[in-house]
Amino acid sequence: MMLNEITTRAGAHRRRKRVGRGEASGHGKTCGRGNKGCQSRAGGGVRPLHEGGQMPIFRRLPKRGFSNFEFRTEYQVVNLSRLEKTFADGQTVDAAALRQQGLVRGTAPRIKVLGSGVLSRKLTVEAHAFSAAAKDAIEKAGGTARLIERIAAADRARAKRNTAKKKSAEPTPADAG
Repeated sequence: MMLNEITTRAGAHRRRKRVGRGEASGHGKTCGRGNKGCQSRAGGGVRPLHEGGQMPIFRRLPKRGFSNFEFRTEYQVVNLSRLEKTFADGQTVDAAALRQQGLVRGTAPRIKVLGSGVLSRKLTVEAHAFSAAAKDAIEKAGGTARLIERIAAADRARAKRNTAKKKSAEPTPADAG
């Protein structure tokens, strides 16, 4: 078989439908979209959850209580058994090392170490949270469990605001002269 003898399967490539090319083509005038309505317009179509003028379900249902969904703190979990398999004795386990080994994903994940499994290696583990069992197991193996302090978003915004105030209050060289 030669390269010039290879052919595509019959029907593998369909020609595109050429619409708006006159009434005789069969796809003229409305171009196969029917008459009027939002589906016939360019960029048309109904939004998700649209119920055609009926009162939508999210407006029919009562809204009560508080949901913490948007404000929750999500951690990526790493078990001691994975640390035992992945890291050598005396290594430092931090977010960069965990990302490099494929144990966590993302640019700045919050990491929680859980106590599932046995740890016999002396490791220095840096994470945002530890379960009590994980912390005990790390310390029993001769390692250390360092807690990474996370500054709350409100505190970070307050600090940013305060530094901006300080900068605006400082005299500039133009004011001194």
